[in-house]
Amino acid sequence: MRARTTREVKVDERYARPQRGKRVSVFLGVRVAKVFWDKTLNRLRVHGIVCDAPDKVSVKGSRHTINVTVNKPITVVKSDWLKHQLDRLKRASQATVSPIIVVSIDNEEYSVAVLRQYGIDVKVEEKTKLPGKMEAEKRTQAKRELQKNTLASVRAVWANLRSPIVVIGVGFAKNDLVQYVNRTAPDIAEAIIDVKSVNSAGVAGIHEALRSGVFTKALKHVRIAEESSLMEEVLARLGKSSLDVTYGFAEVEKASSYGAVETLLVADVTLREMAEEERTALERVMKTAEDKGGHVVVISTEHEAGAKLLSLGGMAALLRFPIG
Repeated sequence: MRARTTREVKVDERYARPQRGKRVSVFLGVRVAKVFWDKTLNRLRVHGIVCDAPDKVSVKGSRHTINVTVNKPITVVKSDWLKHQLDRLKRASQATVSPIIVVSIDNEEYSVAVLRQYGIDVKVEEKTKLPGKMEAEKRTQAKRELQKNTLASVRAVWANLRSPIVVIGVGFAKNDLVQYVNRTAPDIAEAIIDVKSVNSAGVAGIHEALRSGVFTKALKHVRIAEESSLMEEVLARLGKSSLDVTYGFAEVEKASSYGAVETLLVADVTLREMAEEERTALERVMKTAEDKGGHVVVISTEHEAGAKLLSLGGMAALLRFPIG
């Protein structure tokens, strides 16, 4: 793998007193020996022997670790690329994040927007002016009217997308809205996956939430929900002793060879930590499943669905038809 990285280099000056090395930016090529995920710092660490480096740094043959992060350009060189590997890379580069509906509200305004991969698509904005606190009844009525209008706007957007909903806002307005939705619109309430505080309402609050990372949990939740749903389907079929589900390498390989695999689930740890020979065999099974119209899903072991899959040997398959 080749990438720009940093490396500590000692200055070689004759007759000079030894000095501490200086960390410099340099473009290196590393023959990969180990790849591991640093979940604490959210980055991929690639470790190996330096095989390509500028002469001025004199580090060829030494060990080095390259940290791979989002949006960091890297070049991966392999002597043999399998078709399904290239296909998976292509699909990953074209993948789109499921849209999320965002409701931003306080006591005098609200906005409904759709958070997409390319940015924010604002659908509705409305402002109102509440009566003073001395007019308690009118103020309460105005709040209810704002909640009613907000819900109507959310429903209009949600009806087309059926996407998860995140509610953000100032003070108690967001919580009051969620309670109102729970009472009057259970179907919408089920779609709400997160409620967060921000310092501003309306579109300004949405931009604030983007800057501060408020939507990180929501975006992660979408993927977790998809993976959990698949794993629960596996367990449900196993619980009924159905013949259209199987697990373990030997059984999954058999089902794949028959073209029976509809969805193949593989735990990320299983794929990452297998010995080279075992991983090659698993990749062949994955390729066979995809070639015969199956869908391969790598399940994260950072949540419950992945842990359940590991208890089944790290792989399972939902089948199109039973096999003996």
